[in-house]
Amino acid sequence: MSAVPQSASSPTETFTAGAKIPLKMKAWVYEDFGDVNVLRLDETVSVPEIRDDQVLIKVIAAALNPVDYKRRQGWFKATDSPFPIVPGYDVAGVVVKVGSKVKILKEGDEVYGDINEAGLNNPKQFGSLAEYTAVEEKLLAIKPANFDFPSAAGLPLAIETAYEGLERAGFSSGKSILVLGGAGGVGSHAIQLAKHVYGASKVAATSSTGKLELLKSLGADFAIDYTKENFEELPEKFDVVYDAVGLEEKAAKAVKEDGVVVAIVGPVSPPGFFFVLTADGAYLTKLAPFLENGKIKPLNDPKSPFPFSKVVDAFIYLETGRATGKVIIFPIP
Repeated sequence: MSAVPQSASSPTETFTAGAKIPLKMKAWVYEDFGDVNVLRLDETVSVPEIRDDQVLIKVIAAALNPVDYKRRQGWFKATDSPFPIVPGYDVAGVVVKVGSKVKILKEGDEVYGDINEAGLNNPKQFGSLAEYTAVEEKLLAIKPANFDFPSAAGLPLAIETAYEGLERAGFSSGKSILVLGGAGGVGSHAIQLAKHVYGASKVAATSSTGKLELLKSLGADFAIDYTKENFEELPEKFDVVYDAVGLEEKAAKAVKEDGVVVAIVGPVSPPGFFFVLTADGAYLTKLAPFLENGKIKPLNDPKSPFPFSKVVDAFIYLETGRATGKVIIFPIP
């Protein structure tokens, strides 16, 4: 397994500028919380209207994240949007309409981003698993020219979460880090960012046996097989432990006395913190040079992409917890 190659856009990914925007679209929806059986493909969903600060995107590719199935299962129903819900946070596509207060983006721009600024608080009713979605300009960035749409779709939520966590932790050149769940979406980017952007002195990461070489290819100096070793018992401790899997108590045993644990799955005691991403297209723009020069590569699961008609299968696979990197949906009609 390795990071997905960057390739040129194929003809199936293009959208003709100036094409008429329909009134109705195909979208995956659910009208109650539950397992994958609540999902259904609806061909009569209204194309969302845009606000002044938004653009309408013709969706070319999307990606699934654990938050998508946790949301569908009702984990944060108290702060969710009303039914029917079109799921999907990550998007890559083409701008086909712009609001009156949009300052930079224009029709025809190829963009990508995480469409929900506050992932757990009032996420959009109409997400990215649809032919069109409306998104605030500030949440988007221009797609790197060397990435195709499926590769770009897998980046936003994961790489932004990895980046924000490292920033909040005060990570910097010369510091060491242990990434728990290094083969996942967030973990794989935390490895690459720590190594190639921040200049970490040492990057260690955990995975199962079959993914150790992948961790090394991403930039890990030390790959730990969690099925054979207890990372918290290692004599070496780290300046930062980035916990992307929910092992907060063990993570606290692997960090230096003056270090910090970054947690994205559940609460953690000091010296650590839990956070939920505040999505920002500026993160993607800031990291663009590292994406364009190949220092940071997207990591999409080998079973990807799943076609739009197989979204249920994609969710079933993601929910096994065995995915490597991101699960991509492409093409989207």
